[in-house]
Amino acid sequence: MGRKYFGTDGIRGLAGGKLLDAALAMKVGQAAGAHFLRGDHRHRVVIGKDTRLSGYMMENALVAGFTSVGMDVIQTGPLPTPAVALLTREMRADIGVMISASHNPFHDNGIKLFGPDGYKLSDEDEEAIEALMDAAPDHADGDSIGRARRIEDARGRYIHAVKQSLADDVRLDGLKVVVDCAHGAAYQVAPSAIWELGADTIAMGTSPNGLNINDGVGSTSLDAIKARVLEESANIGIALDGDADRLIVIDEKGETVDGDQIMALIGSRWAKRGRLKGGGVVATVMSNLGLERFLQGEGLELVRTKVGDRHVLSAMRKGGYNVGGEQSGHMILSDFATTGDGTVAALQVLSAMVRTGKPASEMLHLFDPVPQLLKNVRYDGGDPLDAAAVKQAIADGESDLGNGGRLVIRKSGTEPLIRVMAEGDDAGQVERVVDSICAAVKAAA
Repeated sequence: MGRKYFGTDGIRGLAGGKLLDAALAMKVGQAAGAHFLRGDHRHRVVIGKDTRLSGYMMENALVAGFTSVGMDVIQTGPLPTPAVALLTREMRADIGVMISASHNPFHDNGIKLFGPDGYKLSDEDEEAIEALMDAAPDHADGDSIGRARRIEDARGRYIHAVKQSLADDVRLDGLKVVVDCAHGAAYQVAPSAIWELGADTIAMGTSPNGLNINDGVGSTSLDAIKARVLEESANIGIALDGDADRLIVIDEKGETVDGDQIMALIGSRWAKRGRLKGGGVVATVMSNLGLERFLQGEGLELVRTKVGDRHVLSAMRKGGYNVGGEQSGHMILSDFATTGDGTVAALQVLSAMVRTGKPASEMLHLFDPVPQLLKNVRYDGGDPLDAAAVKQAIADGESDLGNGGRLVIRKSGTEPLIRVMAEGDDAGQVERVVDSICAAVKAAA
């Protein structure tokens, strides 16, 4: 079924643009509220947001939508995405909403929805909400209109939950940690949680003004935190994105540690302690072949899914796994959270440093990534992947790489792009394969 509003991770677009304006946000509130009005109890929704200026507009419109169909609203203010999922469960809410466009610049925004169990909605739920968005809303009667209230202790609740993910005997004393919050949703909670556990915490990206989220800071702009780690002679740097559901680490030498290396560390350590479930780790088709080989050497499997943390989580739930994520930094540790949580994952990394006594540069580079190259090709219409010449180029590339490499060709879920990724032990060969396929796609586009 084609989707009009929902993409790979909720609804996202230019705030105030043709897709994502206040009117649409109110429709989402009305439709999602109506869809989750089940049973005769007093229904409620938890709404959190990041620090974008457009969040005020989106929040108020959503409140209007939910209350108009008879659902009470609990507003938390700026809070990470995993915190909204947590509070949705803890407060026995019928639905949770996070207003965020994650790592995108400030002019974008988005709406992520969680069910009463704290998990992102299924395709079936999203399709049902889409259908209701295009229908006339069924408004509540005057005495049944919902109420809205703002809670002041949401940040404290989340900080407490995050700290509970560590064993009682773990203290972070002696560690100097740079925490980059991307001027985003975790600007208060992440530095506080790490400081409360004993670390010497140096916070950056903690002065949001509505316009600077992800601007030169955070997990997608690493130059600033790399420089700060070296300047402060810190033991490690923790880089979060705008809604704090992803993590990239900077070691004490200023080198980047991506999600694949973080999964290798947590998965292997949990396996040795008998804590890993499912016998492996779940990641996407974009994770490096080096991770797969490392896990195999540890007697563990790597289960691959389509790109998107919701696909990772779905496979984790079906297979009983408790560690999963993406190379880009989404880390899902399902013992502690129902969605990606960069702060919880960071604490696992810091705990490993404390227990091993090893520096981040030694502990977090567990395998050598094989050469990997990703290029994007824009197209105007049609489907270039249906062209015979493109199919032949892909077949030739697969044959060229053989068993020593991988080829992943996919359409972007948000832009008219064909993404071409190859990896293998020979960097020159990988580049030739990618360039050949890209040339074929361009010719067919």
